[in-house]
Amino acid sequence: MSDTVQEAGQDEQSEAVGGSEQATDRDSGSTSRNEADLVREGDIAGDYLERLLDLLDYDGDIDLDVESGRAVVSVEGGKDLEKLVGSQGEVLEAVQELTRLAVQQETGVRSRLMLDIAGWRANRRDELSDLGRRTAEKVASTGKTQRLRPMSPFERKVVHDAVAAVSGVSSEGEGEPPSRRVVVYRAG
Repeated sequence: MSDTVQEAGQDEQSEAVGGSEQATDRDSGSTSRNEADLVREGDIAGDYLERLLDLLDYDGDIDLDVESGRAVVSVEGGKDLEKLVGSQGEVLEAVQELTRLAVQQETGVRSRLMLDIAGWRANRRDELSDLGRRTAEKVASTGKTQRLRPMSPFERKVVHDAVAAVSGVSSEGEGEPPSRRVVVYRAG
């Protein structure tokens, strides 16, 4: 699927703040958590994912980390893991939400845990960073506003971060789920 400007919808939720999307994937009621809490979230998530992999009879190694104020869990290895990603990451998003719910059930607190399976999210982050940078550079040189295709909160955050690194341009979210998209425009 092309990452160029298009009108097709994608069924993802948006997490907007005050009508203008910020470059984060926020849970409006979330508060900052200390590293020990985040490590515990990662451990709970790892246990949940181990049980899931065992039930599915899939091989995979689970890596736990804390980055940017959230638990990060990666599942690598096994040839079957691609099935837990899906064609555009839709299965990965569902597994991430189930994992977050498992953590919430144990801790009583909504988790902002980030899950990656088979390196899909890391690869997607690289693609989207490049898209955001290229789009920002085009807007900076032409002055023409660009509207990207609808994206998930994760995807929009990556694009916003890439646009923010280019001077003379800015970005914001536009629309409602599932059609929420990033709009890149000349600043000033």
